[in-house]
Amino acid sequence: MSSLSQPIKIVNFLKQHPDTRFTAREIAKALLALYPDDYSAKRNNARFSSEEDFVRQLVAEVGSCKHALLKLDTAVKLQDQPRPRRYWYSTEPLIDPDNDTQNTTPPDVSALALGCIHAPAGAGALSEHDLYPLLIEFLKIELNLYCLRIDEKRSSNKRGPQGNHWLHPDIVAIQPLDLQWSELVRTCAKHAAGQNVKLWSFEVKKQLNGSNLRSSFFQAVSNSSWAHEGYLVATELVNVEMDELSMLSALHGIGFILLNIKNPEKSTVLLPARSKAEADWQTINRIVQENKDFSHFIDLVATYYQAGRIHAENWNK
Repeated sequence: MSSLSQPIKIVNFLKQHPDTRFTAREIAKALLALYPDDYSAKRNNARFSSEEDFVRQLVAEVGSCKHALLKLDTAVKLQDQPRPRRYWYSTEPLIDPDNDTQNTTPPDVSALALGCIHAPAGAGALSEHDLYPLLIEFLKIELNLYCLRIDEKRSSNKRGPQGNHWLHPDIVAIQPLDLQWSELVRTCAKHAAGQNVKLWSFEVKKQLNGSNLRSSFFQAVSNSSWAHEGYLVATELVNVEMDELSMLSALHGIGFILLNIKNPEKSTVLLPARSKAEADWQTINRIVQENKDFSHFIDLVATYYQAGRIHAENWNK
């Protein structure tokens, strides 16, 4: 069994294939082939219901090593856009040592214009609920988020049939910004009221079209008002004017993700959300009182605030 850390294994693999660009999934599969004994015990963990579940976990771990890789070797390069992120070991001369990513220009939203952006074949057979684990996979691997599904059926509905209309989103997530910080820095940030956690919200639709664009967007606005960042997610856009979607995003701060159902890692953040400085705890309290899943989410967030630890088995399901 190797004693090498995961970041060192990744750097060594990239060194063996200079100037060749790899996705996190390709790197994960390579590590499994190169170091099978290192992963045998973890692979047999009962929490992985299939080999694919285990591979997804390893892919997420590769994605979380981003900053460690850059610190280990300045020849390691990352390309964040277009998604999925790619990693390589560069033999080119170092141009800017302070720049930890390359070619990070966001997609040209204006080029999408009026028309259709279709989901991959087979999207029509999927329900909206089928999209949740695919979105969670993307958020886990590419954005390093810890996610939970919020089931509207677990709401109390004590206010009547429409009392919780547009109250909570489909997916919620925590981004522990200080997970890799030293205890000294964590303490300073806590006492200085620094932000060490971000809360995210995602409203999922199979399709956005000219008829449902505004209602879907304002549902996301309502459902995400409590979060630091909120997103509307869909697998396709049909007859949607990107100028209008961009305008709504700019006005209300809600981002948009185009979900790729065949390869969730290749999903694209077409419009980034505008991050809020503070979460709306009053609204959070209202949702906690109405929905058991959301209450569980906030319980896990509170645990992180108190203990500073993330237990992966509690998330991404």
